[in-house]
Amino acid sequence: MTKPRLACALIAALIGVACELQAGWIHLKAFVAQQLIVVAWERVRRGEVDARPWPWADAAAVGRLTILTGPPAADSSTLLAPSGTFAPASRQKAWVVLEGSSGRNLAFAPSHDSATVLPGEKGNSVISAHRDTHFRVLETLRVGDRLQVERADGRLALFEVNDVSVVDSRRVRIVLDHDAPRLTLVTCYPFDAIQPGGPLRFVVTADAIAGAGLTPPQRVARRGGVHL
Repeated sequence: MTKPRLACALIAALIGVACELQAGWIHLKAFVAQQLIVVAWERVRRGEVDARPWPWADAAAVGRLTILTGPPAADSSTLLAPSGTFAPASRQKAWVVLEGSSGRNLAFAPSHDSATVLPGEKGNSVISAHRDTHFRVLETLRVGDRLQVERADGRLALFEVNDVSVVDSRRVRIVLDHDAPRLTLVTCYPFDAIQPGGPLRFVVTADAIAGAGLTPPQRVARRGGVHL
């Protein structure tokens, strides 16, 4: 092999290694941050008001989002219920969710859009995360799957997926007003895209389980929508 070809091969190899290290660092950061956030969440559940995952953190944990598998809950008559009301089910995936969908928060955990209601309240609650870390699992969701959100106040909100779609964020906005509690999960698409930041979004829509017996908190109507 000539020296120019050898140099080109070496440069290509170094670029490949750099890309692998960068991708690995993103996944490692997301994993470690979520573990620290989980520890802080457990402290919140025990009543600590200002529990932070690391000393300089300025984002609060607002709930734990869980994808459920197994049979439907034995008692789904209560939309927002004390922790432990629902029958046990296996967990496919669970994350602690941060408040505020800033780029910094999204690097650490799924994040709740502050312009939307909390999960379980009347209206549409929107949670976003990156396609190559926390929300990679969304591509496995199907209509009929169930989602559970445990809130910081200890109450549970249970939802059933009714739509899974890919939309163009330049043409579609998420509607915030809804006459019942709704949960919308959003991530970028396609999942295996080399370059991030494209216009397509993978959107999972889930509505509260029918027959809920507890009226969710009322809220002031929010007009318009949020960008995907």
